Amino acid sequence: MTETRRTWRRTGALIAVASAGALGVGLSAAPAIAHTPVWSVTCDEVSVDLTAYSPTEDNTVTITVDGKELLPTKTFKKEFHDKLALPEHDKELTVRLVVVAGDGDQFSRDESKTAPVCEDESPSPTPSTTPPSPTPSETSPTPSETPSTSAPATSAPATSAPATPSAPPSTTPGGGLAETGGSSATPIIAGAAAAVILAGGGIMWAARKRRSAQH
Repeated sequence: MTETRRTWRRTGALIAVASAGALGVGLSAAPAIAHTPVWSVTCDEVSVDLTAYSPTEDNTVTITVDGKELLPTKTFKKEFHDKLALPEHDKELTVRLVVVAGDGDQFSRDESKTAPVCEDESPSPTPSTTPPSPTPSETSPTPSETPSTSAPATSAPATSAPATPSAPPSTTPGGGLAETGGSSATPIIAGAAAAVILAGGGIMWAARKRRSAQH
């Protein structure tokens, strides 16, 4: 009886040790399965979701874009979530995620992904070239208007030109406009001439009358 009891005790002790060892292995393996770093990159955004990290140790995360910091190093515990906008770009960008786990380097991550160019950014330069085209079209009518204003200026001298030749035909040795007959002195001259004619006629009539009286 004593020997059987001893054997049962030994087997029980072995079973307890084995179960404790299995439990310890399971506990040590659990954190390795629990760390879940998930992150994604689009043409304009970076999304990061880090869960099931050590709640007692300090964990850090850093994100860079083409070597420049997009997310400076931040410390977190247990989990970290964030969404970051990428700068505008016309070529692909290299986004790097660095996660340092405080409970072991085996849980740390150093990964890189590529951010493509957004399709909306490529057509944007084309509308920028089209707006300049209407501006020259608007400026072009202005020169067309300027010659139209200059055209009446040329017609004005054409009207003034006939006025100048009208004066030359009236040129006489005296050279004055009064001799053309269109001045205000013509009625006076005509009146004087009429008076001279009347006076001459009166003189001639008086002379004839004297002659007839003498005979």
